[in-house]
Amino acid sequence: MKEIIGFGIAGNFALHLEQAGEADDFALVKTDDEYAPKGIFPFYVNGHDSFLSRYCIDNNILHLPKDINLNVQMEPEIALRCLLEYENNKVLNIKPIKFCAFNDASVRNDTTATKISQKKNFSTGSKGFGNEIDIDKFSIGGVCDNYSLVSFLQNKDEFIRYGECAKLSGYSYFYQKLLEWIKDKLNTQQDYAVLENLSNILKNANYPKEMLITIGATRYEEAGKNRYLKSGDICYVVAFDHTKFDLDTITNAIKNGSKLPNDVSLLRQEVR
Repeated sequence: MKEIIGFGIAGNFALHLEQAGEADDFALVKTDDEYAPKGIFPFYVNGHDSFLSRYCIDNNILHLPKDINLNVQMEPEIALRCLLEYENNKVLNIKPIKFCAFNDASVRNDTTATKISQKKNFSTGSKGFGNEIDIDKFSIGGVCDNYSLVSFLQNKDEFIRYGECAKLSGYSYFYQKLLEWIKDKLNTQQDYAVLENLSNILKNANYPKEMLITIGATRYEEAGKNRYLKSGDICYVVAFDHTKFDLDTITNAIKNGSKLPNDVSLLRQEVR
């Protein structure tokens, strides 16, 4: 995984940015479509001459920032592992091959951050992903039609549903519309406001052949809106086939530590 490039999408699920207190960060970013995501940020770029070169994925431990005054919130998402093809130093084609549950944990109160990426790669365990599920086709009629995403937080005193249970079809941009938008942004997004020039990042990374891209955090439940992570918490992000399991079954399985089948993508991170 250390050779793959890591990107994330901001604002691809209605009202998440408002809940996260980040809507103002994107006030200067204009989109042609009011429902379009706001942009793409890097969270891991191997060999980059900045904090972005720090490998920040740990699928077991979420390491909080060294600065104890920084508030970190879970961001439950779906991540796509994609193959990238280039032509004349431009992204020509994006092929999703796997998807998984992902925690794109983010710092909320870093007043020194000028780019969204500075709130993302804050430790060697800023991110984590569950077991990957093969994508038969990334279009209507494919495996993703049947999946939903939900998240939980547990410690010795509480067990809460952190993010809403949402069907993947609830993303503002999905399937081919999403891929076309990603390709356009990878080729044209400039260094502006909280966003960065992505074509320069791809060039400096020697045009990687694979990309892990998180496609946007879902909305929070009331209990998760202002619940920041602390040592001792356990984060769960779960992508499950809602034609096979209902939410109560998944909730009880997580709460009781029951084993789930391989076609459920489960991320479990202990917070330290």
